Amino acid sequence: MQLLHTMLRVGNLEESLKFYTEVLGMKLLRQKDYPDGKFTLAFVGYGDESDTTVLELTYNWGVAEYNLGDAYGHIAIGVDDIYGTCEAIKARSGKVIREPGPMKHGSTVIAFVQDPDGYKVELIQLENPLD
Repeated sequence: MQLLHTMLRVGNLEESLKFYTEVLGMKLLRQKDYPDGKFTLAFVGYGDESDTTVLELTYNWGVAEYNLGDAYGHIAIGVDDIYGTCEAIKARSGKVIREPGPMKHGSTVIAFVQDPDGYKVELIQLENPLD
């Protein structure tokens, strides 16, 4: 078995694609309109779908926003330089909602950013294998 993707419903596909590609550095892997169903699917990620888990952004035509509810947590992305990554995200007009620092009750360095629909993305400082 392989984990293939996580799906997020988005209210503005163009804004979401810009955030995930230009701010977080993912690539648009494929996109397709489904006129009969009145929705568009766009898949983004850091690598080919055959090798890595990706995000499916689902835009239901005519739906501008969703109630995220209280069950959703976040997406997590490992980064080599969390401080530099957060500065780069801010420079690209991304919204850092928790600055980098140790997690509560632990030592792992984390930060949070928010996408245009309000979904939270956790950044986690990867361990340096040379340390």
